[in-house]
Amino acid sequence: MRQQERLALILDRLATTGSVVVVDLVAELDTSPASIRRDLQALEEQQLLKRTHGGAVAAEVIYELPMRYRAGRHQQEKRRIAEAAALLVDDSVHSVGLSGGTTTTELARLIAAGRPLKVVTNALNIAGDLAVRPSIDLVVTGGSVRPESYELVGPIADRALAGISLDLAFLGVDGIEATAGISTHDEVEAQTDHCLIQTARRVVVLADGSKVGTRAFSRIADLSEITHLITDATADPAELERITAAGVTVTVA
Repeated sequence: MRQQERLALILDRLATTGSVVVVDLVAELDTSPASIRRDLQALEEQQLLKRTHGGAVAAEVIYELPMRYRAGRHQQEKRRIAEAAALLVDDSVHSVGLSGGTTTTELARLIAAGRPLKVVTNALNIAGDLAVRPSIDLVVTGGSVRPESYELVGPIADRALAGISLDLAFLGVDGIEATAGISTHDEVEAQTDHCLIQTARRVVVLADGSKVGTRAFSRIADLSEITHLITDATADPAELERITAAGVTVTVA
């Protein structure tokens, strides 16, 4: 297993249990204690955990995980969500907006293999994937880079989006809740996401089950501003009922 995959798994275990033990990680990941200790040291240097004797505990402050670590989490669920989202890009759709995120990145790769399409994105990694695709007419917003998500955000991105009209926008979020709406960790990113929402006739939120029923620091929009939620079977059924009652179409992939 590559170090990046080990780091993502360690962070996933910390998010679930609050602590990890070196001997348990050695057995689970089939690697050496020295490798695990180096992994824990690397994550501690990024303030993502605090090492203890024989293991580590979750950091006292909750940080947004960099995208390179989030990519390996809930991967199968995100793939199914992306496949369900791709079905919405039918012959009536000629222009699509994509925010940053691991699930929207999966979706970008799927639609890149399809028919000709205009795609607007503020995500550098998505733009890199789509720039060489002959079927994609790509527009990139510009803006200030958020290293955590590879997204271009801020006034430059907002102004670029203000003059655009899209058939469909797909949005990755950090939380969706019936009462709080959709949210993300960063207030500047939230504003740019809201500008993307305003460009589109239909807005589809892509969120794995861990995001449903949670709220992040910055609210992007109320549920009244989104059309559709695509999630997976791990999502809280009661919360999905409340979201449906608010007028959002819900698809469980």
